[in-house]
Amino acid sequence: MSDNNNPSSNTAQQKLKNFFSLDLSSLKFLNSLRKSSRQFAVIGLGRFGRAVSETLYNMGYDVLGADVDEKLVAQALTDKIATNAIRLDCTEANALKEAGIFELDTVIIAIGNYLEESIITTLNVKEAGVKYIVAKASSETHGKLLKKVGADLVVYPEHDAGCELAYTLTKPGILDRFELDPDNSIVEVCIPPEFDGKTLAEVKLRSQYGLNVLAVGNDDKFIINPPPQYVLTQGLSMVVIGSNKDINRL
Repeated sequence: MSDNNNPSSNTAQQKLKNFFSLDLSSLKFLNSLRKSSRQFAVIGLGRFGRAVSETLYNMGYDVLGADVDEKLVAQALTDKIATNAIRLDCTEANALKEAGIFELDTVIIAIGNYLEESIITTLNVKEAGVKYIVAKASSETHGKLLKKVGADLVVYPEHDAGCELAYTLTKPGILDRFELDPDNSIVEVCIPPEFDGKTLAEVKLRSQYGLNVLAVGNDDKFIINPPPQYVLTQGLSMVVIGSNKDINRL
């Protein structure tokens, strides 16, 4: 079962980075999630579930980890990647209830490579009334089934990682990408040497490339919706939106 707008604020930067990696249809769900969620359950402590649990725990959230594999549960406790970790069969609704999982704000079902267990667990959690459900999918069909049985957000970590690697290897100037559809994307790109010292108005991204600039900055500071007179500097990056064809020309 185990598997794997304050322009100068870091908050604005983080929201922008989150926007790259998530489906637009999930933004409403995520906005409500950020307002209220403080307790999480992670079911499946393989590579993906372990990473999610450890990150949440290190951020200060209460995390209950669960897996049918006793070794993975013991490892989670030893490595202190969760507030608590227990062994259970997640396909059994009574076991989930007794563990207190139904009482938590958010349940992350990280068992994407086991379709039947993944779908049954999602259904059990949904029927119990858990407020927010995130599920890992191993295929598009799997993801559709998870949506149908109640997942609020479906993630495809292997697919996303593969796409990111391909773009990194072939388009080194592109730092991050979010595909709106097969033809259009939002990307974070390195500011090319040809743009150094020029204003946004001078480089004419909209008229010459058909692209709109959403933000300019670096890891420490992003300026959202920069004005036309903003001077570009090599070494910084800019976030643009447009067609893939125009982005590749840039």
